[in-house]
Amino acid sequence: MADRLFKFSKLKHYLTSLGSRSKYDSVDLFSDRTHGGGEGRGNTRGRRGDASTAHTLPPRNYGSCAPRTNMPPVIADIEKYKNKARWCDPLMMMKGLSESDERVGLIDEEEEEVKPPPYAQLPPSSDQQEAVSGAQAYIAVGILCVVNLLNYTDRYTVAANLAEIQTYFNIQDDNSLAGLIQTVFIVGYMLTSPIFGYLGDRYSRKAIIAAGITAWSCLTLAGSFVPADKFWLFILIRGAVGIGEASYVTIAGTIIGDLFVGNKRSRMLMVFYFAIPVGSGFGYIAGKALALIFGDWRWALRFTPLIGVICVFLIILILREPRRGQAETGNRAMGNTNYFTDLRALFRNKSYIFSSLGLTCQCWVVGSLALWAVETIEYAYELQGLPTESVSFIFGAITCFAGIVGVATGTSVAQYLRRFNPRADPLVCAFGMLSGAPFLFLGLIVASSNITVAWAFILISEILLFMNWALIPDILLYVLIPTRRSTGNAIQMLVSHLLGDALSPWIVGFVSDSIRGNMLSPSSTHDHYYSLVYSLYIGVFVTVLGGGAFLATALYVEQDKKRVEGIVEKQRMQQENDAHTGDGFVN
Repeated sequence: MADRLFKFSKLKHYLTSLGSRSKYDSVDLFSDRTHGGGEGRGNTRGRRGDASTAHTLPPRNYGSCAPRTNMPPVIADIEKYKNKARWCDPLMMMKGLSESDERVGLIDEEEEEVKPPPYAQLPPSSDQQEAVSGAQAYIAVGILCVVNLLNYTDRYTVAANLAEIQTYFNIQDDNSLAGLIQTVFIVGYMLTSPIFGYLGDRYSRKAIIAAGITAWSCLTLAGSFVPADKFWLFILIRGAVGIGEASYVTIAGTIIGDLFVGNKRSRMLMVFYFAIPVGSGFGYIAGKALALIFGDWRWALRFTPLIGVICVFLIILILREPRRGQAETGNRAMGNTNYFTDLRALFRNKSYIFSSLGLTCQCWVVGSLALWAVETIEYAYELQGLPTESVSFIFGAITCFAGIVGVATGTSVAQYLRRFNPRADPLVCAFGMLSGAPFLFLGLIVASSNITVAWAFILISEILLFMNWALIPDILLYVLIPTRRSTGNAIQMLVSHLLGDALSPWIVGFVSDSIRGNMLSPSSTHDHYYSLVYSLYIGVFVTVLGGGAFLATALYVEQDKKRVEGIVEKQRMQQENDAHTGDGFVN
């Protein structure tokens, strides 16, 4: 006990002397043996003296963490610990932190914090990885937007030509099988999302995106050559296309999150997520137009792969990838926690959980409408004796317009309301879902009697639903730390697609077939139309559930956002402090 008190007093004396000493001075402290005949324990600076009487400490082997020379054992032990932890100062040693607590700052009760990466994970000089800023950042957003537009255009060319595909594969009266086309695509998409999320938080996102686009472009082209008697092969290829798309969608939004913060990030995400409704609408228009021009629906699948190859070259040659968290940390590197720590933190983040449930409900509704809305309205046209060739074009144009107006309106309203209410984002999302439900219901009811009014109601409902597209990923970005965003996005995609648009097309088709089987004329246009309308009513109820999930998100989003800001700020300040003192970080 006395020995421990003696060492503690020596340590305290050493810490007191640090303020008046350069870190480059040699140190020989707290020893009865002195340099050149110096006396007393207070001799904190070695004096030149007779070589015969000078004391030299024996060498101590600490590997790559070797302390400065001429240090007594107690100080050498501190230096060893300090170098090993890469962040700690001797005061932490006094507090008795164990090696299991080696993290930046203090342990947060709600979320595990990341620890700084070791030297091997950092570039040797900040000059070798400069911040992506200015025109380069906007060019990166532009390239990602083009690829996202292409992604959703490709996805909905199939929905635009669903009736022709059913005829080609001889499944005209089997809506359940037709629904599997979209369901299997989403299954491949969602099951591989966590894999790409893990890779995207740890490896080159640019390389992953380029490889993914190449894969889904080749597979999309291959799907256009499947024979008419090989429907299941077509299904499997569409599932593989979903895997390729997952590699891009999981990662791209996090790159934008690393380039911008605040309202500027919201605006960039607004531009990026225009591609969902606009690309979907363009898929209906271009897909149907190419099928009519060439007289074959398969040509709709041969258009997007060509643009996909061009996008790969743009990504490889022009796109510059930022460091993770560049916008928040001042281009300083952030380390990763292990994957299970990431998952544990995600499942304890209430804002993340409830916003993911809200997105799941939105995906359920949009997925069912994307596949079945055009065919349902075509039956309504037939009931009124109208030609059906224009339905895909009108629905595509409405979707494009609703997307532009809805995404812009939702983002702008949320940015304005943030001045007065930090919960503005989830509240705007809740408003869009809850107010869109009745218009969707009315549009389905009146389609058989007044198609013009039905189009108007569908337009309003889509504008309200699309208000959420840029806000949901923005919520994810500011309630998760930068090195956890790809994983968070991937898990969110897995859940939202597993319970959302992977199930809804098949469920709607199955329920429609079940209802029509109990009607008087199952093969008639009348029964086809009403069975689909009744099954699409499920989406109205799911929309209301989504609104409730976003209201729950509003209860927690403010505190979760502040916690993440605190974690990032603590790491930034710690790295700045270590950069000034030379203790383990490269700016």
